[in-house]
Amino acid sequence: MTAITLNLEPLIDLTHEQFYELCMANKDVAMERSPAGELIIMPPVGGGSGRKEADYIIDLGIWNRQTGLGVVFSSSTVFKLPRGGDRSPDAAWVSQARWDALTPEEQEKFPPLCPDFVIELRSKSDRLRPLQAKMQEYLASGLKLGWLINPQDQWVEIYRRGKNVEVIETPTILLGEDVLLGFELEIT
Repeated sequence: MTAITLNLEPLIDLTHEQFYELCMANKDVAMERSPAGELIIMPPVGGGSGRKEADYIIDLGIWNRQTGLGVVFSSSTVFKLPRGGDRSPDAAWVSQARWDALTPEEQEKFPPLCPDFVIELRSKSDRLRPLQAKMQEYLASGLKLGWLINPQDQWVEIYRRGKNVEVIETPTILLGEDVLLGFELEIT
């Protein structure tokens, strides 16, 4: 099952606030909104992808607890991106200073910022091009570092602000570089 994209433009120009209300009224449906206002209904993932996603979040969370440098988020978190979209990465991290700069209401709703770091894990049902476009959307919104992990083809695309996308074939470890100092993620 792949994501379903609905173009609502003929009927409504869905704002951030309307999208938030729609999500709150339909809490059992995972949704995103593209910068063009398209509604994207996300399918559930299977056990293999869900396990890998959880492992990546655990590793990121352990590193973050040891360093205390920021806040870690799961795939259930929607971020209100500055360039217009509302997106949910599989794992995300925001520096503590940026998180603390938000009001309590902004922290409680869909945070109005782009994470500093994201992981997108391609599940067997995901099409590659929409994930790559999503990563470019994060970059355009201020992302510092992002990993698109593609287990099917055994490579990872690394997205860095101001640099070309780097593709690493069959990596065993990914490094957090200067964004997540000391963070290492084992890829199995």
